[in-house]
Amino acid sequence: MNILQHIVNDIQKDLVLKKQIVPIDRLESSPLFERQTNSLRQRIVETEGIIAEHKRRSPSKQNINFGLRLADVAQGYASAGVAGMSVLTNNQYFGGSIEDLLLARQACELPLLRKEFIVNEYQVVEAKANGADAILLIAACLKRQDIQTLSTLAQQLGMEVLLEVHNADELEKSIMPSIDMIGVNNRDLTSFSVNLETSKSLVDQIPTEFVKLSESGLTLAESVFELRDCGYQGFLMGEHFMKTDNPGVSAQNFIKSLSK
Repeated sequence: MNILQHIVNDIQKDLVLKKQIVPIDRLESSPLFERQTNSLRQRIVETEGIIAEHKRRSPSKQNINFGLRLADVAQGYASAGVAGMSVLTNNQYFGGSIEDLLLARQACELPLLRKEFIVNEYQVVEAKANGADAILLIAACLKRQDIQTLSTLAQQLGMEVLLEVHNADELEKSIMPSIDMIGVNNRDLTSFSVNLETSKSLVDQIPTEFVKLSESGLTLAESVFELRDCGYQGFLMGEHFMKTDNPGVSAQNFIKSLSK
């Protein structure tokens, strides 16, 4: 069993209790549930396309940054001019929580992406109730019917959908009208190794109606230029900014380097 299967199994166990503690009708009565969402897709196209992440740790790195106030990170990213903010909400493996999404929503008006291993409709409703503008769906842990069900619900709730793939098979099963953006993750989930060639090899297989993103392993402006030339419009950067004392300033400097 690989790390992805472990994570999904743990999430499914947690959801049994979560649904009892916070029933779905309570989520639907949240003040944020009727909120008009911001378009991450549009912001990617209108800006340099950088999606900056809030991530405290990961299965491969136990301590990325635990010392920052989330509100400071969110406000810093907003000032930096990022396209959107990705918020890790998984606690056991990434040190995040659904409250992190809510705190980010209170702190800024950026489009917020809930980055989570979403396997159940409850998590989609939970995302909307806590201020998300978009959700991440990971093809590696979902069947085609699951992707269709979850993405359709997200769009019905006014959120956009970023579908993440790692290879051509995952991409083929995931192409459907209820997806807004397709991201290619350069990180191998079994070995955690990163190779930007993954993005380059798949870009021409992604239909032009989807906004194309490259994810993971992006630390240099040169890499963004190279991937942009290939056809990518968005770039999700997870650890690069969070490893610094001031992610907002780091993001600002990186974005400035893209406009030179």
